[in-house]
Amino acid sequence: MMILRPIQQCDYPALLKIAHESGHGFTSLPNNEALLQKKIDHSVSSFAKSASQPGDEGYLFVLEDSETGEVVGTSAIEAAVGLDDAFYHYHLSKAIHSSRTLNVYKAVDILTLCNDYTGATELCTLFLKDGYRKNNNGKLLSKARFMFIKQHRERFAETVIAEMRGVSNENGDSPFWQWLEEHFFSMDFPTADYLTGIGQKVFIAELMPKYPIYVNLLSKDAQAVIGQVHDNTRPAISLLKSEGFTFNGYVDIFDAGPTVEAKVDNIATVRNAKNFTVKIGENSGETSVMLANEKLNDFRATVAELTFDAKNPEITLSQEIADALHLQAGDTVTATSL
Repeated sequence: MMILRPIQQCDYPALLKIAHESGHGFTSLPNNEALLQKKIDHSVSSFAKSASQPGDEGYLFVLEDSETGEVVGTSAIEAAVGLDDAFYHYHLSKAIHSSRTLNVYKAVDILTLCNDYTGATELCTLFLKDGYRKNNNGKLLSKARFMFIKQHRERFAETVIAEMRGVSNENGDSPFWQWLEEHFFSMDFPTADYLTGIGQKVFIAELMPKYPIYVNLLSKDAQAVIGQVHDNTRPAISLLKSEGFTFNGYVDIFDAGPTVEAKVDNIATVRNAKNFTVKIGENSGETSVMLANEKLNDFRATVAELTFDAKNPEITLSQEIADALHLQAGDTVTATSL
């Protein structure tokens, strides 16, 4: 059984291994031992913290194979971005160049540096090991976060965003960054990406072009990847789009990958998930059901094949599933079919 739960101190070796495997462009999980330990510490304190509004909390989850005890994936939620460190994006929009006298009218795309998502809740740090990218593991790793947000609404903003990994090659080279590097920086993409991941963002404000960039002045390769995702990220963005997330022209300042957004109330899992009273008994069926308890620092979620009736106020779970979710008969569980 696959169980999603909050990260614990004992998960440090597994998180370090995931940071090694995730590769270039995975900014939220840099390969830095001290920072990874800091992320675990911050997550543990965030889950234990009493909060009535979104702040600097960061909730880091791991996906564990209950049979082997192996941690096979990770995902996270940042309650509110940009409150302590500036949170940058490029916004893709249009500028109109026209002259009635000359009968000229031309619309051109421009990229403008901005901080428009300051205060938004961010979905981040989603990674699943190769051998486990099957069944409903990816959906559990991503969608269970919406269950958590639904259950603890006061801890999160009304707007939820997710930065999608942009295009880069096997060496970590980004066509978009190569253009920026040539004209404004003397630093390769993996280095810039790593420095951002460890919180050293001052160089962005110091070296980034302050004025809008005309897209047609970029190299053809750089233009081609604006708003495009890395091949490994396609399943993730497809899943988020199915949840109601949309792309509104905001892209990453390093690799130009798209940022998608949704209002909490418009997220499909938040709308569709309902609370049920737990009964203990035998239940086998063909409906894939995502289940989550309503706890905070003892949060647990899983997917099980059940007979499921969304109109019935009760749901029957086996003792094994109830134990895995730290539930007893009479407790409340949040559930939705996948």
